[in-house]
Amino acid sequence: MLNIEELQKIIKLVDASGIEEFDYETNGSKVHIKKSQSNNTQSQIQTSQAQPVAQKAANLPEQDVKTIEETVEVTPDTPQAETPADYDYEIKSPMVGTFYRSSSPENDPFTDVGQTVNNNSVVCIVEAMKLFNEIEAEVSGEIVEVLVDDSELVEYGQPLFRVKKK
Repeated sequence: MLNIEELQKIIKLVDASGIEEFDYETNGSKVHIKKSQSNNTQSQIQTSQAQPVAQKAANLPEQDVKTIEETVEVTPDTPQAETPADYDYEIKSPMVGTFYRSSSPENDPFTDVGQTVNNNSVVCIVEAMKLFNEIEAEVSGEIVEVLVDDSELVEYGQPLFRVKKK
């Protein structure tokens, strides 16, 4: 999910560029930014499930849009649990690449929610430049949440799994 700082950076980058329209989707959050055709200092901001605020931001001068963008809340398309998962550690991606939960599409995932892992347990594969890198848990505990979908692009340092240490 995008936080406000990330959303503000995207808005500023699009505003400073020659791009007229921009779409971005990550972890169930969708952002659509479209500059007004008549005046580039005016922007239309649309985010999923935040339409009332986005409509207020449309067609306002840039200084007004900056004030309103602080109140824009980007929410995922799918409802999340009422309480966050109880975890002690996040397994993060050590590189940019494509995330895979199993060694091949026919095989079961390396690990799933509720399974126990050890320090050297392989939890997934991240493919980078045609190299398949096995990612180890680096902690002993129980997987409480899988944060990335299979075949999704991941960034360096992006959390992949949440673990409750034992």
